[in-house]
Amino acid sequence: MAFLILADGTVFEGKSIGAKGKVIGETVFTTGMTGYPETLTDPSYFGQIVTQTFPLIGNYGVIPEDYESKKCHIRGYIVRELCEKPSNFRTNGDLDGFLKAQNIIGICGIDTRKLTKILREAGVMNGMLVSDDVCPEVTPALLEEIKKYVIVDAVKSVQGAMVQEPLKNAVEPKLTEFYTKGYADGNGKKVALFDFGAKANIQRELERRGLEVTVVPYDTTAEKIISEGYDGVMLSNGPGDPAENVGVIAEIKKLCDYGKLPIFGICLGHQMLALANGARTSKLKYGHRGGNQPVKDLESGRVYISSQNHGYAVENDTLPANAKLSFINTNDGTCEGVNYTNIPAFSVQFHPEACGGPHDTNFLFDKFVRMIK
Repeated sequence: MAFLILADGTVFEGKSIGAKGKVIGETVFTTGMTGYPETLTDPSYFGQIVTQTFPLIGNYGVIPEDYESKKCHIRGYIVRELCEKPSNFRTNGDLDGFLKAQNIIGICGIDTRKLTKILREAGVMNGMLVSDDVCPEVTPALLEEIKKYVIVDAVKSVQGAMVQEPLKNAVEPKLTEFYTKGYADGNGKKVALFDFGAKANIQRELERRGLEVTVVPYDTTAEKIISEGYDGVMLSNGPGDPAENVGVIAEIKKLCDYGKLPIFGICLGHQMLALANGARTSKLKYGHRGGNQPVKDLESGRVYISSQNHGYAVENDTLPANAKLSFINTNDGTCEGVNYTNIPAFSVQFHPEACGGPHDTNFLFDKFVRMIK
């Protein structure tokens, strides 16, 4: 058996999956219908107990070629129903075995719909996952222990997890003519990809466009980037509170002050680029996580469906004069993209490299290539 104890005292009872033990984390939900292996290996979920709202998880097993990093970064995993016998020609094992190998505690068989409603109404809250036959007594002391958990040093903690060498030899998806049409050719231009917890597919998308990608550590200085002659800078996604990364933000500001290198920021990179230019960020009530978030392009009026995974957002009304809001979330009006008018830089809160899908905003990588050229 296993139990989920929320910070408000709510208890869910279910079946234990994955590793045994006890863990505390920030309980969140994601609405993705596919891509659970990518979710499990996405460094942006560091410190979090992830709830899948889609009712059946594990039906196509685990596929190492699709991992977004070398290992699992979540604190715990919650599903309604676990498929114990996956069926897929690419599968390399079942989900329960993967969780055990990664030492991740999980629970299945609980009412994930009820849990999601609690998190939507009350907001993201901490929780404790316990795999045991008997539920711990829910005392004030236990709830205080759960509430005290805080995600700190998130970016630093996921360093070295990015898949790098296998990328060029990875199994390439069969891209349709529509999807490949209009690819910009980077012609070997050099891009520094800052690893704040980067998803592997960011590097794949850059390399597919003919760019030469060098992954650099999160704490690389602006002076080093400038001196090594890169043609562009990619600021990756990553976990945690963006404002925590004071040193990184200072280096991004130096790159902005230099003003000659094209910069493209995604998710955490988008937030820290905004902070470097004087904007502010704040924590959302329950965040945006899943593959069905609608974003509106304010220039064209077109709405795209995007993949997202973030708990913080740039505050729209704090953007400086040199920053123009480019995308908004049509559900709550929050900032989803910024174009900078004084430097060659832009950023988005969502994931144009999304895998599994949607690929609606994949064209933004072509925009970056054209900016470099």
